[in-house]
Amino acid sequence: MNPWGDLPGPWTHRRVAANGARFHVALTEPEPRPDPRTDPPLVVLLHGFPQFWWAWRHHLPMLAAAGYRTAALDLRGYGGSDKTPNGYDPATLAADVAGVIGALGSSRAVLVGHGWGGYVSWTTAVQHPDQVTAIATLAAPHPSTLWRRLRTRAGRRTLAHLLRMQVPIVPERRLADPDSGALAEHLVAWSGTAYPSPEELSTYQTAFSVWPSAHCALEYHRWLFRSRLRADGRAFDRAMATDVAVPVLEVYGGRDPALPPPRRTRAPRRVVGDYTCRTVEHSGHFLPEEAPEEVGRVLLDWLAGITGGTGA
Repeated sequence: MNPWGDLPGPWTHRRVAANGARFHVALTEPEPRPDPRTDPPLVVLLHGFPQFWWAWRHHLPMLAAAGYRTAALDLRGYGGSDKTPNGYDPATLAADVAGVIGALGSSRAVLVGHGWGGYVSWTTAVQHPDQVTAIATLAAPHPSTLWRRLRTRAGRRTLAHLLRMQVPIVPERRLADPDSGALAEHLVAWSGTAYPSPEELSTYQTAFSVWPSAHCALEYHRWLFRSRLRADGRAFDRAMATDVAVPVLEVYGGRDPALPPPRRTRAPRRVVGDYTCRTVEHSGHFLPEEAPEEVGRVLLDWLAGITGGTGA
């Protein structure tokens, strides 16, 4: 695999500058454009841990066929995006996404995020509301509710994973080493199906073995835990107390052992816009790849409701 992640397919690869760094995106355009007089809506797809843009390979052509301009982004530190020495706090990551939206020539976008990508989607909707049309989060509860979820019996697996990642050096070295089996163990443990396939495991292991990808990815985990005791964490909590006024879709895997569906599907307290919650019963945590067709249908149905039919 190209270490920059330029895997071939019905998409084009671009590097864009935003927020003081360069980011890799895989981009699809609707063909033919629904209305040549208007720009198609932009949908930005944000991956989770330990993946990169390729996690959305099934949905890039699916969304383009429905009339949406779609960009799957490598988050800071992942894949072909810059691996900076710092900047893994959610405020910086949200500014990254807002900057990429502008760099792609759009003023607003729908954000669809899985895992950490969902966490960043929530943050971007709060801190850059003028650039976000709506958000869909997969296996990613609102940040203000996440710690409550982690303290439940069902959340213990996720909390244990988070704590293991706080040890310096050792976790990233194991994740980057194919012989350790650490990356495969994580993917298998959090899945609810026969995931990952040999191709998926090989692709993600190759990407994570490009140093310092594994270290950068774990900096997300370390900020989340260590910020509990710092002023920047308290400032983030105050910022996330702002209401989310855009339409929100939450999707959970019915077999997700790490973040199972909530018992009640009412809107989180800070969501004041249109709210929808769906469960994909036969999927584990890695929804975009474990249940790509069903996730695609859920997204397209929801997008049609907020864009007035299709990408037109």
